[in-house]
Amino acid sequence: MNIYSQTTSNKPLKSNDVAGSEFSGLTPKQYQQKMQRRKEVQEKRVAQASQEKGLIIVNTGNGKGKTTAALGMVLRSLGHGYRVAIVQFIKGAWEPAEKAAFKHWTLPAPGETPQLEFHAMGEGFTWETQDRERDIEQAQAAWEKALEFISNPEFRLVLLDEINIALKLNYLKVEDVLAGVEQKPADSHLILTGRGAPTALIERADLVTEMTLVKHPFREQGVKAQPGIEF
Repeated sequence: MNIYSQTTSNKPLKSNDVAGSEFSGLTPKQYQQKMQRRKEVQEKRVAQASQEKGLIIVNTGNGKGKTTAALGMVLRSLGHGYRVAIVQFIKGAWEPAEKAAFKHWTLPAPGETPQLEFHAMGEGFTWETQDRERDIEQAQAAWEKALEFISNPEFRLVLLDEINIALKLNYLKVEDVLAGVEQKPADSHLILTGRGAPTALIERADLVTEMTLVKHPFREQGVKAQPGIEF
């Protein structure tokens, strides 16, 4: 079965497990034996993966969900009691709903430090700002703020949201960002999101996910951005 993409390429997307085709025709006994072999392989892999390290994570691609996936990791880290920082490079002209959702962690009790630092430091999309010099200034300011968190060992996770866009538009230099990444403590994690991640950053990263656009209601149906989905 092929599911066809609605992108301009119209290349078929192949599914390796449509309607459980991998297991069709197996008897219960055969299925159990297959799962047992899979379990043994998986347990061996888990046993061999004993190393722990802080990761450099890149979410890129033209599909939706790059920031959303990163915010899931933010939520997990907060649940573990870790300190987290978010710096948004393009967003900022509007108040992101995720900032309101995370308010519990950004407003500490008197005398305590916030578990989450949230800084939306952009001024909107380039076609809205229409001022390249101003956009560069904002990106540089966001990067300086990001460096404070990246190098601070108190923060277990730092999310640089849409920084890849700032790199793509040459608001920031790739070599500067790569140098900044190296300031990260060994056990802290760093997430960089946005389409068009540069090759050098992808090569440096430990985990890279490319979101692929298959269908989007804005493009195919003219559905506008909706609260809770896009913002």
